[in-house]
Amino acid sequence: MDKSQPAKNRVTPSSMSMIEPKFRNIYKSFYKESYFSPTVLDSKTKELIAIGVSLVAKCEGCLEGHIKKAVELGCTKQEISDSIVIAIGIAAAAVVDMSDKAATKLDLHHFEGL
Repeated sequence: MDKSQPAKNRVTPSSMSMIEPKFRNIYKSFYKESYFSPTVLDSKTKELIAIGVSLVAKCEGCLEGHIKKAVELGCTKQEISDSIVIAIGIAAAAVVDMSDKAATKLDLHHFEGL
């Protein structure tokens, strides 16, 4: 990256610009096949799952795209809220899981028995 170039003149690279085209194409084929091909899950359900996964994966662009698509498909604000709440629960559970593992490894029992 050319740090001598002023920030305001820098061009934001396109998505996946640092990935070789053959690997980009593999990803795009997988995404298209797994996401857009008919499966037992309907499109609304896939979008609601994608919202939750995007949050946990911390992918802002993914989240915005999937919320937009969910709205286009007719997902209600309550359905979108539910997928967000589930993601919050999973993220919180991950913190609990990690702290439980650390406590076990370090033989810590701070509040056990209270």
